[in-house]
Amino acid sequence: MDLARMREIACGAVEVGCREVLGGRAPDSGDPKGLPGDWVTSVDLASERAIKGFLAAEAPEVPFHGEELGGASSGLRWVVDPVDGTTNFVHGFWAVGVSVALVDGSTPVVGAIGAPFLGDVWHAAAGAGAVWVRDGGGGEAAVPCRVSSRAVGEAVVGTGFPFRRKERLGRYLETMEAALSRFEDLRRPGAACLDLAWVACGVFDGFFELGLAPWDVAAGGLLIQEAGGAVSDWAGGEAWLEGDIMAGSPEVHDALLAIATPP
Repeated sequence: MDLARMREIACGAVEVGCREVLGGRAPDSGDPKGLPGDWVTSVDLASERAIKGFLAAEAPEVPFHGEELGGASSGLRWVVDPVDGTTNFVHGFWAVGVSVALVDGSTPVVGAIGAPFLGDVWHAAAGAGAVWVRDGGGGEAAVPCRVSSRAVGEAVVGTGFPFRRKERLGRYLETMEAALSRFEDLRRPGAACLDLAWVACGVFDGFFELGLAPWDVAAGGLLIQEAGGAVSDWAGGEAWLEGDIMAGSPEVHDALLAIATPP
């Protein structure tokens, strides 16, 4: 497989999705998908259809799976979140991302994430490193992604609440309380793909959340791995693509894992 070519295609797909998000009008509310706080808007659907069409034209041999339209769930496939942070989008809070990953079985091999309202893009391929294209400051500049080297006690760690799975709230709150004691502070912007991208480039030092989906974490998890970080599920295993994820610099990841799995 030509991962360099697939990386370029993923970046192109993210650009297509970001254009749809920027060109769409944020509604006053979205349509519920069946769970409290889980919304879909016409912009989510437009972005996903545009991304799907682009990928079908550029790599017709690879099946597609999107958050809104579904698709292939095994083998080699594109895994796409057309608008990560739909609630943010609806409320006019511009921590919103577009995420495209190429996943082989349970392993992401290419990933790209865009922040349409911030102008930043991150992309990576397995074994080839991760890059942050910084445009939010008024001039595009690509820099290699590296996770932070801050001490654990000085770490700022991203998180997200398990709002879809209230039965997990007890375990999450225990972990959050311990994290507040162990790290300098926590942040909750509400778009997991951006949280992970910020870990990959050292803005945040780590991230933890329960109950996410593959499209939330596939691209961002790969970015962190390629930036020198560690990614696992909450038991320290490799099933993080299923959505229970801990990530960060090696030191912060170890601290998170110790918090979540006490002796």
